[in-house]
Amino acid sequence: MADGKDERRPAGELEASVMAALWAAGAPQTPGQVQRSLGTDLARTTVTTILTRLHDKGVVERHRQGRGYAYVPVQDAQGLTAKRMHTELDRDNDRETVLARFVAQLSPDDERVLRTLLESGEQPGTS
Repeated sequence: MADGKDERRPAGELEASVMAALWAAGAPQTPGQVQRSLGTDLARTTVTTILTRLHDKGVVERHRQGRGYAYVPVQDAQGLTAKRMHTELDRDNDRETVLARFVAQLSPDDERVLRTLLESGEQPGTS
């Protein structure tokens, strides 16, 4: 019994796997389709629970398909990462210090990219 418990993956890892499957599909997916694309022994009910949690977090949308739902990501992987960065920034009352420390820890290449983005006033993909 202990072996089965030791093999359990953290919820974050499962969510990441499900999101990767949705992004790779490029079209709305049912829990069964996601389960098959993961190629693991996860139960369909487990995949459904993960998709429901992702929906509750606003990371995926769902649309009625037959008696169930088909799920689609709200954003691409980079958009989701940016959303997480904003969420973390919003958790602290001293935004200026958080941003200053973030910038201070950037690599020279990342600093150059950020500087270019700020100076251009454009967001990637919006020209």
